[in-house]
Amino acid sequence: MSRDMLHMDELKSLVRKAYRGIDADTSHVACELYDQKQLALVPESARSGALGVGNHLRHAAIKPGEVVLDLGCGAGIDSVIAAHETGPSGRVIGLDFLPEMLQKTERAAAEAGLANIETLEGEMESIPLPDDSVDHVISNGVINLSARKMRVLSECARVLR
Repeated sequence: MSRDMLHMDELKSLVRKAYRGIDADTSHVACELYDQKQLALVPESARSGALGVGNHLRHAAIKPGEVVLDLGCGAGIDSVIAAHETGPSGRVIGLDFLPEMLQKTERAAAEAGLANIETLEGEMESIPLPDDSVDHVISNGVINLSARKMRVLSECARVLR
């Protein structure tokens, strides 16, 4: 008998299938959410894979030298913008549970010429980082995909300095 009362395995399977099945250009989403100054920093590969729901970075107040965790980094658009804000003395950690999304973020970082973005495979309900290790946690809608939102928020609080 399964004890997965939140149907986490089923939900993760649905998310994997949905995100792996997206092959359309979604640049129009990026154009709706981000201003031209931000988009000028982002390679086409990241813009064309935009799946966010808002522009939370305009409120993040990221400073040079800080460490940013991007939950559900996807195609890398938010990671790239945040990496420009942290500058070379800071870093961005893109977390995703889909290797394909991590590859997209890595590609966007390389195309943007950014060495301060690293990717990390893992789940937001159990962030594979030590306590007090990041200055900001950003997320562009992906928390909605978790059945354990309180666990995600608890993990975010744990890794924040």
